[in-house]
Amino acid sequence: MLRVGGWLGGAKNKIAPHSQTRSLNALDEITQIEDAMSAVTYIMNDDVDAAEAHLSKGSSPFHQLGKGVVTFMRATLGFEQEIMRQASEELSNAESSAYESQRRAHRNPSAYQSPIYPAGTEYAVCLAEAQLMSAIVGVMNESLTEAIKSFYKLRKAYLTLEGVLDAEKKFLKERSTSSLGSTGSAASLRPASRASARTGGPLVDASLAPEKTVSDVKKDVKKNTKPAVKEKGKAGQDDDDDFDFVDADEEHEGVETPLEYLGHLNVPAEKGQTVELNSTAKEVDLGASSAKNLPSTDEKPDTSVPDAVEDFEQLTLSETVKANGDVSLFGDHPVDLFIISGSNFCFGILLLMISMVPPAFSTLLKIVGFKGDRERGIQMLWQATEFHNFHGAMAGLVLFMYYQGITGFCDVIPRTGEGSYPRERCKILLAEMRKRYPDSHLWLLEEARMLASEKQLEKSVAFTAATKPSKLQQLEALGWFERALHTMYMHDYEGTSAAFLKCITLNNWSPGLYYYICGAAHVELYRRLKPTDPPAAAAHAAKATDHFHRVSANTGKKRFMARQLPFDVFVTRKIAKWQDRATEWNCALVDAIGVSPLEETIYFWNGYKRMRDTHLDVSLANLAWSESPSNPHWARESLDEKAILALLRAACLRSKGQTSEAKQVLQRDIIAHDRALFRGQNRDTWTAPCARYEMAACIWREADAEGRPEQHGEMLEACKRYLVEVSAWESYDLDARIGMKVTTAKNTLRRYGVEL
Repeated sequence: MLRVGGWLGGAKNKIAPHSQTRSLNALDEITQIEDAMSAVTYIMNDDVDAAEAHLSKGSSPFHQLGKGVVTFMRATLGFEQEIMRQASEELSNAESSAYESQRRAHRNPSAYQSPIYPAGTEYAVCLAEAQLMSAIVGVMNESLTEAIKSFYKLRKAYLTLEGVLDAEKKFLKERSTSSLGSTGSAASLRPASRASARTGGPLVDASLAPEKTVSDVKKDVKKNTKPAVKEKGKAGQDDDDDFDFVDADEEHEGVETPLEYLGHLNVPAEKGQTVELNSTAKEVDLGASSAKNLPSTDEKPDTSVPDAVEDFEQLTLSETVKANGDVSLFGDHPVDLFIISGSNFCFGILLLMISMVPPAFSTLLKIVGFKGDRERGIQMLWQATEFHNFHGAMAGLVLFMYYQGITGFCDVIPRTGEGSYPRERCKILLAEMRKRYPDSHLWLLEEARMLASEKQLEKSVAFTAATKPSKLQQLEALGWFERALHTMYMHDYEGTSAAFLKCITLNNWSPGLYYYICGAAHVELYRRLKPTDPPAAAAHAAKATDHFHRVSANTGKKRFMARQLPFDVFVTRKIAKWQDRATEWNCALVDAIGVSPLEETIYFWNGYKRMRDTHLDVSLANLAWSESPSNPHWARESLDEKAILALLRAACLRSKGQTSEAKQVLQRDIIAHDRALFRGQNRDTWTAPCARYEMAACIWREADAEGRPEQHGEMLEACKRYLVEVSAWESYDLDARIGMKVTTAKNTLRRYGVEL
């Protein structure tokens, strides 16, 4: 992997291969931005080859960024190490190119002079975007060293974007001063200089911090101090000086997300709009809307002008447009649109991503130096979707990943209001993206996920099966993985095994897990057929055993932050447990398996949340097998195995709305026992902490039954107590997955005034 230079120091004179060697004038910038952005959109239609071919014809920083985006998309869709290395190299080139262009833009009199931003801000956005994507790739990397560097890189991206925010605040302040001073011409509202709002010089470049070694970063974390930064230059230096920028001020005391994000276009929330999705979605009536697809409204715009500068400073750009009635005054230029859409997207995903880091990685968050803000990040991503460019498409994709993935994975979230799943708004956005990119499987995948989130599993699987294969293999693999999960949730065991075997041919991320799930599916068929069709049952037992034997040879090779993949560790331990029991009980491996491993897998993906009652009844029947006469080994089972049954049964009952029964099972069969009894070699230690989380989820569901959880303070406090207990638990299987649920739950409780 190429060493990342430029923004980390030590490479400020290096320029990426084929990078721009001269400063772009205003017209060139427009051409290069539009050309690069249009090329990148090919990938949104699954045509990576066309995107790469088009981008290879250009050498501007925007084209360099585009190349990085293409490999970034392939890397994040497939998690393949070779592709991730390529992405790191391309993004490193993009960082260097953007840095050099930003340096030159300040001295180039023919460069575009924005009325809002200092010269070179467009390159600062390129730099931040490359830093952000590079950090994400680094965290996915097998190396802990790269992961630590990536968290530090997130801080750099934040400071770069904060400079864009400061420029907008300065512009709004100057505009309000001009408006109050009786001169209303557009010319009078342009900034008096290109000085930064914070430094008095050009836009703050947060990329010039000295090189940090991993040991240096660890020291910073240990001391909980902000890295020191040497000043490279001062405002007012001659253009001939080699350093046209100053470092971002990193001596903030307790850097946090701003309480109010004073910049970027707001997107009104759609209210009362519905849309029916279909397999083509090429003709969708979204109702009367503006050219940018903003929802229509009967309300008359407020044309009043704030009577004080302090009031005006609280407005965002779009609110200022509404008050002033002149859209062109606030960035209808392609460069400004690139900046606004790009910074909305980057800042939004940055704030959202940091807000979701589970407690297990809290130490690494000290490197970042600021807190995430989930609501603000989501708001900014919605704003970015209003732009018909790659930034808008990527923002939409992140929103869907959040709502269909993260929100769908968690339980303690509001039914209605702020923080809830905006189903109708997501449907409208999905229909719009299907119109923009009719050939893309990205949106077909999101439509299948949306159907599953509405508990229409059969429709989701049928919809996916009816689509043509994607030209992008990584996306085809992801589609098959989602299809396999949904097939598993609807208890089609033959289909589940076939789908996960297909995943093995398309993706090498976790074949051991795929084989494990295939074996678990055949275990269910074995148990179901054993009383009525012994030969068929024996065939499924043989298939299950064969798949389980393949697991160990296909695990342990991948790393995440220098550790084995959590699911690889989990399935390896489970099989070791069964092998020990088979030896002790003198039985076949398939008969030594305890509580349904398939139902256990469904729980860890929160599949119960996507099941209708009929599906949940099948799950309860699968669980009941363990206690039935068909299982000769139940009497000798240990406490930890019986706790698995209790936990999964409680989760099913909660999903059916039977929270009282669920809480009774959890309390009686798990929580009442000393936690030390669940520890031991090859034991399932995860049930004890997960039982506390399930209690919290049950209590929340009762408190939010009528959509007014704030009226049940005592219940919220009880929910909090269980969450705090889980947060303080020692390490256990798949704790990061549960930790993400806990983090989301805590954010929800804070929204209702619960202190944590």
